[in-house]
Amino acid sequence: MKKLDLEEKLRHNSYPGRGIIIGKSCNGKYAVTAYFIMGRSENSRNRIFVEDGEGIRTQAFDPSKLTDPSLIIYSPVRVLGNKTIVTNGDQTDTIYDLMKDGKTFEQSLRTRTFEPDPPNYTPRISGILEIDNGKFDYSMSILKSNNGCPDSCCRYTFSYETPASGEGHFIHTYMGDGSPLPSFDGEPELIEIPDDMGAFADLLWSSLNEENKVSLFVRYIELENGAVNSKIINKNK
Repeated sequence: MKKLDLEEKLRHNSYPGRGIIIGKSCNGKYAVTAYFIMGRSENSRNRIFVEDGEGIRTQAFDPSKLTDPSLIIYSPVRVLGNKTIVTNGDQTDTIYDLMKDGKTFEQSLRTRTFEPDPPNYTPRISGILEIDNGKFDYSMSILKSNNGCPDSCCRYTFSYETPASGEGHFIHTYMGDGSPLPSFDGEPELIEIPDDMGAFADLLWSSLNEENKVSLFVRYIELENGAVNSKIINKNK
């Protein structure tokens, strides 16, 4: 698979929707993840990321303008032991709870489907990072309708064992803007993961469409000792 220029990819897509990135830094020292949200409606844009324990959650920037919390208020990132779960919806809690009870990532997602938001039927995208004594593996998932048919769910899981340094994968909800919004298609896209968290966060944020971007979260986890460094950027301040 050809490695994409992430900056160019984002600059030429006004609405990738919500996106998850997972990979390993070029120097091989860090497991990396990033998650961003975008919005077209006032309700979707009225959000920020806030820290919540070891993870994050979304909340209304102006509670008086919140009209419908369903599908937009959730915990995108939660940590279960040596596992970091990243998703675009409340399936974060599903994965957390069922894996805590001994289910796998894929088994947990078998209980869920795409979002009930016709005509888009937004895909549920999810990722999980697992670090064990310096060894790092990750998986990504997408649950999507069958070409807009609400009666059929297509389930795809992509697993990456011992990823190469400097490589990561990017999955997002939409191929671009439209009506209905076209769901992501194909495998997660191969991208480069730099060593500098601040520079990576700045590249992502500056590349996202200025009108539609809402919030960004980036986390670097040291493989040697599990130390965590995170950054949140919110458009609403």
